[in-house]
Amino acid sequence: MTHETLDRQATRIVVVGGGPGGYEAALVARRLGGDVTVVERQGMGGAAVLTDVVPSKTLIATADWMTIAERAADLGIRLPVDTAKAQHPAMRRHIVDLDAVNTRVMALAAAQSADIRARLEREGVRVVTGTGRLDGPSRVVVEGGGGAGADVTLDADVILLALGSTPRTLPTAQPDGERILTWTQLYHLTELPERLIVVGSGVTGAEFAGAYNALGSDVVLVSSRDRVLPGEDADAAELLEGVFRSRGMTVMSRSRAESAVRTADGVEVTLSDGRVITGSHVLLAVGSIPSTHGIGLEEAGVRLAPSGHVEVDKVSRTSARGVYAAGDCTGILPLASVAAMQGRVAMSHALGDAVAPIKLRTVAANIFTAPEIATVGYSEEQLKAQSSKYVTTTLPLARNPRAKMLGMRDGFVKLFAHPEAGVVLGGVVVAPRASELIFPITLAVSHRLTVDDVASAFTVYPSLSGSIAEVARMLHHRED
Repeated sequence: MTHETLDRQATRIVVVGGGPGGYEAALVARRLGGDVTVVERQGMGGAAVLTDVVPSKTLIATADWMTIAERAADLGIRLPVDTAKAQHPAMRRHIVDLDAVNTRVMALAAAQSADIRARLEREGVRVVTGTGRLDGPSRVVVEGGGGAGADVTLDADVILLALGSTPRTLPTAQPDGERILTWTQLYHLTELPERLIVVGSGVTGAEFAGAYNALGSDVVLVSSRDRVLPGEDADAAELLEGVFRSRGMTVMSRSRAESAVRTADGVEVTLSDGRVITGSHVLLAVGSIPSTHGIGLEEAGVRLAPSGHVEVDKVSRTSARGVYAAGDCTGILPLASVAAMQGRVAMSHALGDAVAPIKLRTVAANIFTAPEIATVGYSEEQLKAQSSKYVTTTLPLARNPRAKMLGMRDGFVKLFAHPEAGVVLGGVVVAPRASELIFPITLAVSHRLTVDDVASAFTVYPSLSGSIAEVARMLHHRED
């Protein structure tokens, strides 16, 4: 059989959306012999690369340098006398050129997008630029995907929806891209906000509030809940809120924003109790909505949840035969790693390769604040809710010798384990670069290792990862 004949008989795969769920799926489908086309309207990598994960984490990485510099005096590094008199901690170190920072941020995002496109094309994946919509369960129409802006019709044996999501806004707080902003619009700023009001204390709100505080803005974080990061480990959230306050951030708990309007030289945010907060800019971080409406999904038999998310099973199938979905549009977990795994699993299932359903219990997640908060496995709240037996131990980062050398004081390592079997059920790491430190615990949770398995592995001395082994030793259960 010739190569040309093989190509004609290849399964036709159309991926709508070029984010992590889409491009990872395309690569798997191509390696499994599929005839693959990706439809993307913004650029390869989608919002994750162009306006969300890559730019936000690049901005935060820049802010991290400012946070690290705060420890300089503790390490014996003295600052010039004139800058030491400045009021705000950030201004005692360096002056931030936000225009230069954002130029670099967007250049990195564009370069990453170009790299992804080049890789797809090397693998033989076609890329069509335009907005895709379904015309039944086996056809995608790409608006503006042809020459001179004409539509293109793509017939498909299998369709993967990787549609992503967009920032949620409030009817009484409409973004203008200048003073009232979503997180996708922050990178157009050329000067550091003098006083930034962040509405929303979830992951996105906490990350940007911490970053802009470190860069030198006066930040007000408006939280409708009792504390920041209400869905995270309580000890971790309490520690982070304390760090925020110690760095000069104003945290307004149990305060719900009702509206935001522009003034002559800034913004006013009105709270539900009638209080008015003034600032130079306001960032709306009040969640996101799936990009699923108006593109023919329900007409094609794709069932949507009341929230607008695409309903999928454990292998990413939708209610329409031959149609799969991955990423934020499914509402499973808003993580790039989960989107990518959903896309890979979907294509493996569609093309007959061996596949195992996604186990959310083994998904590691990280909040890129300073310090970072990384989690994996069952949380303490989940263990309590399902009446599971567990034991837990926490070791403060300040006791770690490597942390002492680096001037790190805020953070801890916490493990949850079964009291008799000793199996590691979950863990929390609060530390600089917690995203790297969580991996040993992820391995333990994924492979059902015991605390003794973790404790018996060698660690480097001194190292931050040594605290993970130490916590495991503290949970050792001696057999009688």
